[in-house]
Amino acid sequence: HRQNIKLSVSTGGLGQLGVGLAQILRKQYGTENVILSDIKKPPPHVISSGPFVYADVLDYRHLREIIVNNRITWLVHYSALLSAVGEANVALARKINITGLHNVLDLALENCLRLFVPSTIGAFGPSSPRDPAPDLCVQRPRTIYGVSKVHGELMGEYLHHKYGLDFRCLRYPGVISVNTPPGGGTTDYAVQIFHDALSTGHHECYLRPDTRLPMMHIADCHRATVEFMQTPECQLSLRTYNIAAMSFTPEEVAQEIRKHLPHLKVTYNPDSVRQTIADSWPVRFDDTNARRDWGWAPAYGLEELVSDMLGSIRDKRINQGLPVS
Repeated sequence: HRQNIKLSVSTGGLGQLGVGLAQILRKQYGTENVILSDIKKPPPHVISSGPFVYADVLDYRHLREIIVNNRITWLVHYSALLSAVGEANVALARKINITGLHNVLDLALENCLRLFVPSTIGAFGPSSPRDPAPDLCVQRPRTIYGVSKVHGELMGEYLHHKYGLDFRCLRYPGVISVNTPPGGGTTDYAVQIFHDALSTGHHECYLRPDTRLPMMHIADCHRATVEFMQTPECQLSLRTYNIAAMSFTPEEVAQEIRKHLPHLKVTYNPDSVRQTIADSWPVRFDDTNARRDWGWAPAYGLEELVSDMLGSIRDKRINQGLPVS
């Protein structure tokens, strides 16, 4: 694949997904060929692992400068305000998630970039089929995050059909990872519960115990993104695909954790904002098209996810000199 990509830049690169994706791409395409960007100051390990630049998705001219000066060929657009945070600041979410996206779409078109923009389970709403949600169905989300993601899916598809933009989009489930603290999403409990299990032994969950949502280990999420970006365009029958791995409830993940840590105590204190959001989202994704068109298959189920997360967080706590319960 080395010929396909001269340089890739990831906006919002210091969030949950950017750093890990950059690591994978750098191994395949060379460290200097993958640039991370964000508006935040990067930690030392990010600075030492490869090129990093400041980039604000709302600054069109500066983004254009980065793309032109570095001869970018792929752009991964991760900048976004997530579901729960977006509801608390709708004006800012609209700016970043819609105006920022428009800047990126225009620049991708102008510079013939292969553009990846993630979508989400949040792109569905209460009137969508929930179990399972297919790739193509009614989408009437009730969060600014979801509305902006549907807008992104449609704009990308429109620009592909009208001008040939190589736009690619995956609807991510809840993504579970060790390295980044939860970032204001509705599925964040599924990261926090592992940290709590190993620190205090008690987790207070902001969703009901029976709230089932699609989830995915971050390694599967990264691999899906890279494999999808590498797929020849002629194999794609869609521009936006669901990808699935597993679906579980807070109670089910707690039970699986108890196989390793029997003392885990979970109390439920549903937060009305996040519970309402979760209740409007799919219970499962139908990802038949992704499996058929470009061979998508997850590696992690619930069992593998839990043992990997507990092992990784335990190691991290021990390295930091923190107690492990």
